[in-house]
Amino acid sequence: MQPDIELRFDPEHLSVVAAHEDRRYAELIHAGLGDARTVVNVWAGTGAYEPADRYVLAIEPREILAAKRPLERVPAIRARPGALPLGDRSVDAAMAVRSIHEWGEERERGVRELRRVARGAVVLMTLDATVSAEMWLQRDYLPEIATINFEMFPSIAEITSWLGGTVDVRTVPVPRDSTDWPLSSLWGRPEELVAPDGPGRSRTLSALPADELDRGLRKLARDLAGGSWDRRHGHLRALYEYDVGLRLIVATP
Repeated sequence: MQPDIELRFDPEHLSVVAAHEDRRYAELIHAGLGDARTVVNVWAGTGAYEPADRYVLAIEPREILAAKRPLERVPAIRARPGALPLGDRSVDAAMAVRSIHEWGEERERGVRELRRVARGAVVLMTLDATVSAEMWLQRDYLPEIATINFEMFPSIAEITSWLGGTVDVRTVPVPRDSTDWPLSSLWGRPEELVAPDGPGRSRTLSALPADELDRGLRKLARDLAGGSWDRRHGHLRALYEYDVGLRLIVATP
């Protein structure tokens, strides 16, 4: 049974977090778009992962992020994922990167809208919460993260059913030196989680109750000092990349 905790993550009031685009993820996303020349990017934020060699329409309902888009990015259209101001099959492709879990009750409508407006590929990057829950951080120290992930992230099966057509789900291993998803990239660098200035206070972890976060990180610090973490998971330190549940979904009609 999942722990009973109060979920305090509010996607409408997120603090602005700079996106550090990882070129390896960008290459996968852009390849998934195929030869599309017009692309709508939904929940576009400040524009991370938008292709520079195509005509992009950016949809971003949050004023604070729309205002922070760099000048070289197209201005964002203020609209919700569940009601895109575009006609049927009006763009070649649609994309949403690490965002559908933030759409709340609009998750299904938003994914169906992506399919409605795109003539070709719909490219989504998301998390398989079932796989993520097996990472040592969630399993051994902070199971509350898994609780939040199961609450927020639609399952891969749900996303597939909403998209219809042909759906290709691709595993995206997270490199240990990834410049994006810093929390997930610490699967082989646990010391950084408990460092005073490390990502132990990242956006994801800040959603946890303070006492639960403190308990889990203190336990991790003890296990690192005593060597039990390395006895269980030390083999991860030698790996270049690891599957923590990141998935690229490419759907065609």
